[in-house]
Amino acid sequence: MKTLRMATVVLLVVLLLASASCGPDEKDASGGRGKITVVTTLFPLYDFTRAIAGDRAAVNLILPPGVEAHAFEPKPGDMARVNSAQLFIYTGRYMEPWSEELLKGVGNKTLVIVDASRGIRLMKSGEEHHESGEKEHGHGHHDHGAYDPHIWLDFGNAMKMVDAITEGLCVADPEGSDIFRKNGAAYKERLSTLDGKFRQTLGTCGKRNLIHGGHFAFGYLANRYGLEYVSAYEGSPNAEPTARKIITLKKKMDEKGIRYVYFEELINPKVAELLARETGATLLYLHGAHNLTKDEFEKGATFISLMEDNLENLRKGLECR
Repeated sequence: MKTLRMATVVLLVVLLLASASCGPDEKDASGGRGKITVVTTLFPLYDFTRAIAGDRAAVNLILPPGVEAHAFEPKPGDMARVNSAQLFIYTGRYMEPWSEELLKGVGNKTLVIVDASRGIRLMKSGEEHHESGEKEHGHGHHDHGAYDPHIWLDFGNAMKMVDAITEGLCVADPEGSDIFRKNGAAYKERLSTLDGKFRQTLGTCGKRNLIHGGHFAFGYLANRYGLEYVSAYEGSPNAEPTARKIITLKKKMDEKGIRYVYFEELINPKVAELLARETGATLLYLHGAHNLTKDEFEKGATFISLMEDNLENLRKGLECR
């Protein structure tokens, strides 16, 4: 009986290894090519890549649904996923400080790596008058608070990210280049249309003050459409706003007659709730698109749908026509 059980275990192991060796990124028996495997770090990258790659790639999001992006720490299994992929896409060290350490441990010498933020000017974080600065790709600290890394919330930047992802896919899968470039151009048209809707709607607003009870995440959006943006705290979502900052925000809301305060996804809205209680304001949801909640993921939310919902809540909160 022991011999029979041992033989059964060995057979199962062999079958598992055989099935693993026939994954989607392996060539089939006829010499044809299967899907390439792509690992992305944040939801915008995941959604952009799916739209561009179509059915030529299996696209994975390293963040599990419901996990806050800034608090994420990769596990050994994440390293294994990246090591077996053909393409890895991230937004750079300011948004994912853990990514460079993860990549140092990858032994896959053929892995194509795309920093989707390369060539995009980063704004200083936490400044109401958003001064722009060139991104530094050399050494330096990994403090989220130094530069604002939420580049995808400027749709002009999002188009540049689409271009970077498209070129990365072309390198990883040259045979699909025509498809990738066609799909990338189509997606940029969708972003351009979305940008036009934002410009048209936000150009009619009675209020220009965007009060956010969270961390400094919407500076790019505000800068693109000429809004004054103030957040409760700068840098990491784990930071705590000072009492002075809360008093300043309450005073601004009272002086400007602001009746709405925004909160963001996957972060405790306690500061926004405090401001709402102190001023009689109403809470509105503004999605930074770092990652999806489990419910949003199950319902098939996309970057475009999240931004359309954002526009509706901005229209309401800023009293646009």
